[in-house]
Amino acid sequence: MIVVMKKGCSRDKIQAAREKVIELGYLPHMIEGVERTVIAAVGDERGKSMAKETLEQQPGVEKVILVLEPFKLASKEFKPERTAVSVNGIEVGGQRISVIAGPCSVESREQIIEVATRVKEAGAQFLRGGAYKPRTSPFAFQGLEEEGLKLLVEARERTGLPIVTEIMSPTDVHLFEEYSDVIQVGARNVQNFALLKALGKVKRPVLLKRGLSTTIQEFLLCAEYILAGGNENVILCERGIRTFETATRNTLDLNAVPVLASKTHLPIIVDPSHGTGYWRWVAPMAKAAVACGADGLIIEVHNQPEKALSDGGQSLKPEKFATLMGELRRFAEAAGRTL
Repeated sequence: MIVVMKKGCSRDKIQAAREKVIELGYLPHMIEGVERTVIAAVGDERGKSMAKETLEQQPGVEKVILVLEPFKLASKEFKPERTAVSVNGIEVGGQRISVIAGPCSVESREQIIEVATRVKEAGAQFLRGGAYKPRTSPFAFQGLEEEGLKLLVEARERTGLPIVTEIMSPTDVHLFEEYSDVIQVGARNVQNFALLKALGKVKRPVLLKRGLSTTIQEFLLCAEYILAGGNENVILCERGIRTFETATRNTLDLNAVPVLASKTHLPIIVDPSHGTGYWRWVAPMAKAAVACGADGLIIEVHNQPEKALSDGGQSLKPEKFATLMGELRRFAEAAGRTL
C-alpha cells in the first residue's frame, strides 16, 4: 500500500501514520517529497483491505493506494518518477548514457591497468572486471579473488573510474563494501535470496543482472528483495535469456527495456557482450539498446582477447571499443540523450 500524506502535514502526524503502519504489521519506507510525504507499507498482502480502511482514518492521511503489482517498491505506482542512482557523483539513469567497460576477468596488474586506461580514454565512465568468477566448469579460471579486487582498486586510483565487480556469496559482502563502488549480482545469482537480502542492508549500489530464464516479473521481485532491505540504489541489467537459438550465446531481449521502463522507476542498462556472446554482434546490439531506451551499457573489453582466461570471444579490443563509443554518440543524440 502507498499512504499519501496531505500537503503540509505536520511531522507528528507523519510519525503517527508511520507507527500505525508498523502496528498493522507492515514495513514502512518513507519518501520525502518537496510538498508531501509518501509512506510505502510493505508486507503480507492478507488483510490489506482492512489495513487500508484503518490508515485512511489516520489524521493527515490524504489517501491510501493499493499497489496491484506483486513488486511494490520497484513499481512505478510507488514512485512514478525515474530513479537515478548516483555513483561517486556519476548518475546512472539520468540524461547521460552510462557506459561500463572492462575485461570479463581481472588477470594481472598490467592487463587491468592497460584496459582501464584505454576505456577511460575512449569515454567509459565505469570500469568492470571480475575478481570472483562463477564458472560452469570447476576446472575453469575462478578469478584472482581478493587479489583481483586490490588490482581493481589500483586501476581506479590510476584512472578515477569507479569499479563494478561481481559478488557470489553473502559472506563476501564486507570485502565488496571495502573495495567496490558498484556490486554486481550475476545472472546465476539473481535468485540467491540470501545474497539479495544481505545486499539490501548495504549502501553500495547494486547492478542486478537478469537470470537466464527469469521472467520480467521474477526479475523485478528479485530487485524488490534488495529494495525491501533498505538499499534503494538498484540498477537493472538485461543480459540475454536462454532460448532454443544456438547462433548466439544468449538471446538479447531488448523487448525487456521498454517493458521494464513501463513497470519500474529503476534505471535499466543492457549487456550486449553476454547477450550475444560474439564480439562482432556487440556493436550493433549496443546501438539498438540505446535506441530502445536503455540508460546504459556494460561492455567487455580486453587488450588481448585471444589470450583471455574467460569470455575472450565476446570481448572487444580497445580500438574497436573506441570506435563504437564514437558511433554511439549519434545514437544517443537521436534518442535525446548524451554519451
